[in-house]
Amino acid sequence: MGTTLRFTRRRFGQMALGLAASAALPGRGFAASPTETPLHGLSAFGDLKYPADFAQFDYATPDAPSGGRLDFFVPNWMLNQSPLTFDTLNTFVLKGNAPPRIEGLYDALMTSSLDEPDALYCALAATVTISPDRNAYVFALRPEATFSTGAKVTAEDVVFSYETFKEKGHPSLQITLQEVVEVVADAPDRVRLVFSGKQTDQDALGVFGMPIVPKAFFDAEPFESVTAKAIPGSGRFEIGAMEFGRYIEYRKRQDYWAKEMGFARGLDHFDTIRIEFFRDRTVAFEAFKKGSITFREEFTSKTWATDYNFPAVLDGSVVKREFPREKTPTFQCWALNQRRERFADRRVRQAINLCFDFEWTNAQMFYGIYKHSDSCFETSDFKAEGPPSPAELEILEPLRDKLPEEVFGEVWTQPVSDGSGRDRTRLREVLRLFGEAGWTQKGGRLVDASGQPFTLEYMIDDPGFERVYSKFVQTLKAVGVDASFRLVDGAQYQERQNRFDFDLIGAAYSMGATPTRDTLVNFYGSQTKDREGSNNFVGMADPGVDALIDVVNRAEDRRSLTMAMRALDRVLRARFDWIPNIHSESHRAAYWDMFGFREPKPDYGWPVERLWWVDAEKAEALGKA
Repeated sequence: MGTTLRFTRRRFGQMALGLAASAALPGRGFAASPTETPLHGLSAFGDLKYPADFAQFDYATPDAPSGGRLDFFVPNWMLNQSPLTFDTLNTFVLKGNAPPRIEGLYDALMTSSLDEPDALYCALAATVTISPDRNAYVFALRPEATFSTGAKVTAEDVVFSYETFKEKGHPSLQITLQEVVEVVADAPDRVRLVFSGKQTDQDALGVFGMPIVPKAFFDAEPFESVTAKAIPGSGRFEIGAMEFGRYIEYRKRQDYWAKEMGFARGLDHFDTIRIEFFRDRTVAFEAFKKGSITFREEFTSKTWATDYNFPAVLDGSVVKREFPREKTPTFQCWALNQRRERFADRRVRQAINLCFDFEWTNAQMFYGIYKHSDSCFETSDFKAEGPPSPAELEILEPLRDKLPEEVFGEVWTQPVSDGSGRDRTRLREVLRLFGEAGWTQKGGRLVDASGQPFTLEYMIDDPGFERVYSKFVQTLKAVGVDASFRLVDGAQYQERQNRFDFDLIGAAYSMGATPTRDTLVNFYGSQTKDREGSNNFVGMADPGVDALIDVVNRAEDRRSLTMAMRALDRVLRARFDWIPNIHSESHRAAYWDMFGFREPKPDYGWPVERLWWVDAEKAEALGKA
């Protein structure tokens, strides 16, 4: 949001590689995969790109040198993780703040690639076999698979992990596992996952990517209370040096069991990944300028436009450049908490949106580098355009009585201001909308019929938001809203967000190219309206949206998925629950010129910490060898 970082809810098992997209694949799902036959991978839409004996993913670099260290300030995170501080090493629960990238400690039964939209390949599992009724999946574990403790990964560990996450895990994990009804150890090296029969192939994508943890560790450690101890995993990394709240180092395991297997070969070149925690962006930027941080993705427009003129940039020691954004949906919106009655009226939300003069803000505060968002699915094929197509109408018409009439006309787009910062025509429209919703101006204040003032508190965790969005708040005040900022620290922000204790917050997420039911329900579904820790910050509960989520989930090919997502987009934009904010079409990054990497970057994910490596000659020239 001009000065924001991206919040990214990434699935475990994908290990920061994300779900990719490719429209060229034919329409075949799990249903096309044979039953009672051991398989090396599964694809919800289309054939697998890689054969059973594949040596590496195409974007991997096996001949890259191994070693060195990456020091960075993370651009994205998941579950209970925070980039500002950390006070627990348990990322599987709602409580506390875990360090980002701790998911690197854990492998899953299956993992995804960057160059397919919905394919999963066996990781901890050697094969997966689908039952005749297609409701059960039997995984044969690899005999080589071991935890960092040296213990073998067993079926009991898998059963424990799934059952514990479903019962006690973070709400996002519980939502993903809702259609799993049974997990059974058929043998020490064989486990069976049984679904309810209500699941679709898309539902399984997240389920099979769950992290696996050792059951034995929790014999003496209650799951919910693990904080200062690292939960062992079977993944590529383990925790090295760390200090709560300041930094953590992930050290590459030299004894990693899968380093020469196709799904892991040619990735993870750094010996150490060090994450620094800063509560203040100015301090973080100064650390980068000094070279103690060596890679930085920039989210502050003013800094990008005006501050990259220090000596290391001028002499070429630091490279400043833009990289293409992934071909996946970009979600960057404001959330007005409709659990508070004054925000429940759509006209109120429309009026508040009109108080944000994007054209003025982009010119005066963002240096012209952002675009105004119309949709929750910007930069993707899921964004609707114009009137509904015949394929979209086929989805929408049966639900007409549950949907706003506006859905069936031209799709909503952001109104354009005159750029003055005080567009009088626009302000009159703001007052009209508030008036229709029952709020009138008295003595310069908006009040309801009982004389209660309209208040709005914008909760932030970085003072930079106050600078960038001060004009927005000033405009709200000008029309009579008692508007203010509330700056809280990172831990308090996370806790209040989890409890839905706010009026207005900003939210930014990267979504996969194949949205699954658990992802959509987490943001838009009725069942998460009151589920603390979910991403349904606005408090949505709409039967029409729920029905469309089901249509998306039942899509049998990518074209059907795209049409259903566009239909959902139309409804979300007409309802105005989430208020689309801004987005960028590129990654703005700066780094000390000591790295090597393959170009072009992958189209559907950019985990620099997994793909890049230290170039010894460049590092030596900079004195960083």
